[in-house]
Amino acid sequence: MSIFDLAAFDSAPLTREPFEYVIVPGFVRSGELAALNRDFPRIGRPGSFPPGELDFGPKFQAMLDEFAGDPMRDAFARKFNVDLSGRPLMATVRGRCQQKDGRIHTDTKSKIITVLIYLNPQWEESGGRLRLLRGNDIEDYIAEVPPDEGTLLAFKRSEASFHGHKPFVGERRVIQFNWVTDSGTVWRENLRHRLSAWFKGTDAYA
Repeated sequence: MSIFDLAAFDSAPLTREPFEYVIVPGFVRSGELAALNRDFPRIGRPGSFPPGELDFGPKFQAMLDEFAGDPMRDAFARKFNVDLSGRPLMATVRGRCQQKDGRIHTDTKSKIITVLIYLNPQWEESGGRLRLLRGNDIEDYIAEVPPDEGTLLAFKRSEASFHGHKPFVGERRVIQFNWVTDSGTVWRENLRHRLSAWFKGTDAYA
């Protein structure tokens, strides 16, 4: 059985203003959550890490493989009405959040579609809830997304795609996928994340 509920994604409404986004609670099927969390990489430091730099179990690998398949790419291309054929897919993983995380930004121009999949228990904290914003003001938000288990948030990058969250320190599990403009972007971003992990210390993946 598929790890993801593509039917729920297909039927979820796409909001178009001030930028295009979709929120899908339960995108990861409930029966898959326990195994995914069991096989999630142990990450002892804040920051984003390429999967190739982490140790994780087979269910987590299966999740990465399924998301990288043609059916997923085609579903996102339909939803956002964008041609993703030939566009590389990049993945990064976060396991912990630090005080400075969540600063408002729009993503770099090399990113076409950003996808966030959360794997946390029901989120009770006021911080760490991603806000989709009308501009550079964390309180002027269109939607707030608690990083609950199985929830997906995806948006099309634009000059208006402001997002961020209030500070939170602690465990916050999220997998980020990006369809990007070219393979050079994947190489540069992975190198940046590797260097960042190295400067943060050798226990970054512990």
